Amino acid sequence: MNSLQKLDRIDIRILAELQRNGRITNVELADLVHLSPSPCLTRVKKLQKSGYITGYSAMIDVAKLGETLTVFTEFTLKNHRQIDFARFQEALEKIDNCVECHLISGGYDYLAKFVTAGISDYQEIVEGLIDRNIGIDRYFSFVVMKTNFTKRQWPLTRLFAGLD
Repeated sequence: MNSLQKLDRIDIRILAELQRNGRITNVELADLVHLSPSPCLTRVKKLQKSGYITGYSAMIDVAKLGETLTVFTEFTLKNHRQIDFARFQEALEKIDNCVECHLISGGYDYLAKFVTAGISDYQEIVEGLIDRNIGIDRYFSFVVMKTNFTKRQWPLTRLFAGLD
């Protein structure tokens, strides 16, 4: 199975189940997707080898560790050449506190999500970006007051319901 080959419903169900519980045993997974263990393991290995499964990790309840501040920031760049986008993206990728960065259509260029120890930590990060002269024209910050919910799983079976 290479990255150009289409996945079937069973592959999607395997991916959906692994999203829910990456520590599930192969026997339990096989039962949930209605396969015997050997073909299920073969499919999982093919999904890993083709890059559909990029890794496994633990979900951490950061709130139990202490207070944090989440800030969404809109960035507009001065110039819109490929080199300007690349320089900006490279700078943000190196900041551990920047946990998401999206190129956006519309009134600004990027939407980034920062998780910091507090407002002064966030301010220090943004001032450091401005000082580095990486092409930022404007930025607007939106402090998250409360996170009502966060979904950590893609709705794979709904997104790809039409697969055979």
